[in-house]
Amino acid sequence: MEASLHTWLETEFTYFKVEELAGELAALARDDQDFILGWIRRIASTHITLAWQFGRRAPALLPRMERRLLEAWAVHTCDVFDRTGLQTALRVMEQVDSFDPAQHKHDAAGALFEDFAPVLGNFVCGLSGRRLRIEEGDKAWTDGERIVLPPLVAEFSDRDDNFQLAKVMVALAWAQTRFGTLRVDHAQIAAGYADPERALSRLNALETLRLSARIARDLPGLHREMQRLARVAEPLTPAWQAFAARLTRDDASIDDSLALLAAAYAEPESPRWTGQLDLRPDAVAAARAARLDKEKARLRVRLAELLEEQAENRASAASQDTHPPAAEVEPRDEGGQLDFDITLDGVPLAPPDDVRQLLTSVYLDFGEIPPEYLTPAGEGEYDPNLVFDRPEDPDAVWHGTYHEKGAELYPEWDHGRQHYRKNWCVMREKTVPPIQDDFYRQTLVKHQGAVKQLRRKFEALRDENRLDRRQTQGDEIDLDALVEALADAKDGREMSDRLFVRLHRAERNIAVAFLVDMSGSTKGWINEAEREALILLCEALELLGDRYAIYGFSGTTRKRCELFRIKTFDEPYDDEVKARISGIRPQEYTRMGFALRHLSKLLNQVDARTRVLVTLSDGRPDDYFDVYRGEYGVEDTRMALLEASRTGIHPFCITLDREARDYLPHMYGAARYVLLDDVRQLPLKVTDIYRRITT
Repeated sequence: MEASLHTWLETEFTYFKVEELAGELAALARDDQDFILGWIRRIASTHITLAWQFGRRAPALLPRMERRLLEAWAVHTCDVFDRTGLQTALRVMEQVDSFDPAQHKHDAAGALFEDFAPVLGNFVCGLSGRRLRIEEGDKAWTDGERIVLPPLVAEFSDRDDNFQLAKVMVALAWAQTRFGTLRVDHAQIAAGYADPERALSRLNALETLRLSARIARDLPGLHREMQRLARVAEPLTPAWQAFAARLTRDDASIDDSLALLAAAYAEPESPRWTGQLDLRPDAVAAARAARLDKEKARLRVRLAELLEEQAENRASAASQDTHPPAAEVEPRDEGGQLDFDITLDGVPLAPPDDVRQLLTSVYLDFGEIPPEYLTPAGEGEYDPNLVFDRPEDPDAVWHGTYHEKGAELYPEWDHGRQHYRKNWCVMREKTVPPIQDDFYRQTLVKHQGAVKQLRRKFEALRDENRLDRRQTQGDEIDLDALVEALADAKDGREMSDRLFVRLHRAERNIAVAFLVDMSGSTKGWINEAEREALILLCEALELLGDRYAIYGFSGTTRKRCELFRIKTFDEPYDDEVKARISGIRPQEYTRMGFALRHLSKLLNQVDARTRVLVTLSDGRPDDYFDVYRGEYGVEDTRMALLEASRTGIHPFCITLDREARDYLPHMYGAARYVLLDDVRQLPLKVTDIYRRITT
């Protein structure tokens, strides 16, 4: 044990004194020793000082904290280190010293944010109103655009109850946005009282009563859960019962709560329910202020665009007459679902989704659509490039200091930590600059014999019939099945009735994504062979009609992971795509995990029965001056492939790396890769391999 601690904590350089820690661990049960030592080793792969601090504290914490919580604490500390550095992570370590078992008696059955957030994110997306995102924070509150929830919800001794409580918090936050709680200036209202904090807490309680009644009408099943979980709360006083009677009426609004606020303020106590949210006036006001002008401009610009489209579609010029155009909007609230009837310049209009979202958001802020929002923007009044979010030049972010702006963040599997590094890879999609040269034509001339051969093969594949064996009905007897059935009968077992073969015309319903290695090591012959292979592949795939996309990948460190768009699933194989294939050029290094995760996401958005992800690479995962090399890179890539497989995607790899047998079977499995010894085989082999893996 002591020797291991010397190694993991690198005591030769760090001078940590591990002898005392080893003695303390030796007094524990073997199982506890293994648990703590395992986490010291795992945290040391992130930072040795954090591992040392964990080792110093864990033996004393183990009798008071469940292992699951200790693990969550260790992972949280590593996440904080990833995001903000060592000093903040050490403060997280120090905070655990004030751990009070009495306040955390249900933590073992608590619901973790990382577990419930994805589920509740989908839940809130299905509710009417503004789209809200869920984020992790200190307590539960909302500013009308995001719902902030604590990392652990542990009010009850049952884990399902704690999950339901998190769901109640989300529902209350949604209801605050949907039914007008955030429509007023809380700080200004509270400032009218001698004790603003007391006024704010009373207003919060009144609104919780009103919103609970709205949830009872719109989400009755969830409201029953709220009532069940609220049984532990104190009963309402007569005064608060009277408030509740008024606020549970169907037509109760924020105005009713404000009308009762003075009376509630005079009450000595204010009820607080399990799962009740905090009110954060400053955050609500900041989000609202940033939203109002922007959405007003966006709505007016979109109405002007719709009006212009409408005018172009009218056959008669008489419609372009003298009266000024105007929009009329009639909100409809049908069973909690918010929708709008729009008439633009006297003509009913089916609003596009983005206009409906804008109207919804404006309605939630005002309880109506203000008339000034419904006047289409005049010519030159707003610059759409400033009003709407436009895709930014991915390279422009490097001119500033905030390099994650506009990027997608992907996790990465840390093999040493045995957990993900959250939001670790900063990824941007870029388009390969097209090169209008003669490469496409030259490739077809160079491989003209092969092209004809491939076309014949793929035409045959397109018309191929499939023989389905072991059917209950069919055209002929399946002799193999019959022999097995007779053998079963002779042994006293029941005969199968699946004794026929049936000719079935294959219906191709395949989507394939090709991921091309654009790292610097592909420079020269390999790059040219990759481009030739893609052209031959596209020529063949166009005959089959399979949906396919082509992307390249490269990067320099986790902060600059780049995915190069060559052909999307929706794009035709046209001159632009051919020019992009010609424009494929070697870039930086071979960080693979983020690219596999992004392509998996795109593939899963395609409606197809079979989804295949083919990687075309010349080497092992590797990155510049980063941990992403050796075992770390291989294990992250393997985990990304496992994630893809779990969603039903079939990964496959075609590689030119002669040393790939050392790691590819571990990453892909024995049958999911092929090694090409000669780069010159690549153009022809790729099409043959595609044919093999999709039939």
